[in-house]
Amino acid sequence: MLKMRIVKIFNNKQFMQFVRLPWKIYSGVKQWVPPLISDVIYTLSENKNPFWMHAKRQLFLAYDKNNDVVGRIVAIIDYSYISFHNDKCGFFGFYECINDLEVAMNLFISAENWLKDQNIYKMIGPMNPSINYECGFLYDGFNINPSFMMPYTHKYYLQLVEKSGLKKIKELYAYNMNIMKNLELEERLKKIVIMTKKRIPTLRIRNIQKKTYKEDLNTIISIYNCAWEENWGFIPYSMDEFLSIATRLKTIIDPEMILIATIDDLPIGIIISLPDYNQVLKRINGKLFPIGLLKILYYRTKIDSLRLVIMGIIKGYRHKGIAAVMCEKGLENAIRLGYKHCEFSWILDNNIMTQHIAEIMNAKIYKKYAIYSNK
Repeated sequence: MLKMRIVKIFNNKQFMQFVRLPWKIYSGVKQWVPPLISDVIYTLSENKNPFWMHAKRQLFLAYDKNNDVVGRIVAIIDYSYISFHNDKCGFFGFYECINDLEVAMNLFISAENWLKDQNIYKMIGPMNPSINYECGFLYDGFNINPSFMMPYTHKYYLQLVEKSGLKKIKELYAYNMNIMKNLELEERLKKIVIMTKKRIPTLRIRNIQKKTYKEDLNTIISIYNCAWEENWGFIPYSMDEFLSIATRLKTIIDPEMILIATIDDLPIGIIISLPDYNQVLKRINGKLFPIGLLKILYYRTKIDSLRLVIMGIIKGYRHKGIAAVMCEKGLENAIRLGYKHCEFSWILDNNIMTQHIAEIMNAKIYKKYAIYSNK
């Protein structure tokens, strides 16, 4: 009898086995935060998530000789990435596996072979399902709980992926800032803020508004797609995809932590910080019903941390102190709203400017994530 086998997923029973596997893989791991099952289903659903309008995927499960699920992986082709970068590259994502090299290697081989059948030989990951969602294997910081929309993965994954022949090609950093120890801006930052406001008197920082929510979303996606287009791995959001994400997050955002910078009323920069809902998700084990929703309503009032997800300024307005003014306003709002910590994540290992801003804000690297490739 074969020790294990890899199968393509074709039916709903297998699909739900795929969705629920992490509960087995991370059983007893106190740092792991169970995702909402409904969110995982939505993300992977080709007929619901607009991401799949420009991408396709194949899900795989690994079974042992007792027919128990012991691993999973998704092979992904994102045609937006291929078109934008002129790079014929595929991805793997949603990888979970027991600590077994044979299982791991066969999962990666299955994903690679599916991509090769589509005439794609380069594979990067993990992307769940793209760089605009969760991505990376945790590389350092295994004793720390993940922040909202950031992955937590086993340390042994690093050994499995490297022994399977993939190589680390990129590191992503997460910085932690203790807001309570940063109640007053560092003197150096204060000077930058004062000088910038004096030099650019029409610079304004405002938060998004309910009455202009849709208009503000259009502004945000426009700035995002301009400000990040030169970043490694960048993929522009389609309007449908961005609106889908924004709609699903609308009930949990804190409007005063989503800031838009303008000069002469022209939008030129954004900061998006989200409450760390992992502090809530940890308590509901992936289920909204029957009492998960009630727990969310109760524990959401006790969230004391933020995750700074996006910070960017369009070309032509960088290196002018605008980021410092945006950070000043964000810190001011966070203190007034009672937040105690903020994670800046993630920041590319070669994004020196953003790393410098985090360091000026007295933030320190406390987690690292790794992206791997077969080439």
